Amino acid sequence: MSTMDQFDMKILSQLQNDSKRTAEQIGDDIGLSGAAVQKRLKRLRTSGVIKSEVAVLDPNKLDRSMIMIVEVTLDRENQQLLDTFKQRMRESSRVQQCYYTTGDADFVLIIVVKDIAEYEQFTRDYFFGTPEVSKFHTSVVMDPVKVGLSIPLEI
Repeated sequence: MSTMDQFDMKILSQLQNDSKRTAEQIGDDIGLSGAAVQKRLKRLRTSGVIKSEVAVLDPNKLDRSMIMIVEVTLDRENQQLLDTFKQRMRESSRVQQCYYTTGDADFVLIIVVKDIAEYEQFTRDYFFGTPEVSKFHTSVVMDPVKVGLSIPLEI
């Protein structure tokens, strides 16, 4: 993608905070026409800068209020085990985020479940009885102080 300018950065800043805003509303705020914003949005989507636009749901209202942060260590690192574990995490609806990391753990997971029983079942399905998982350590989130996926943009 060609270099992004300040207008692109302003559009992205507004869009990542409220994706329901119309091109006209964004244009009014940054000094462009709605058509110009629409053209830029199309380019940003096509080039992959905007990966997706999703609805952020309230887990409390959906009876999914337990958040677990799990560090997973694999028995040994080889490409096949890594790929298998990554694919299993991508396929699980309970895994909200999965990061392959450096440090003591190989992966850090953010998991959203209804209750401890559902988490226990998740551990049985994905950690116990799978040869690639050596150990895991779970922290239960008491208060999600800040949750977001916004990227700080230099404008």
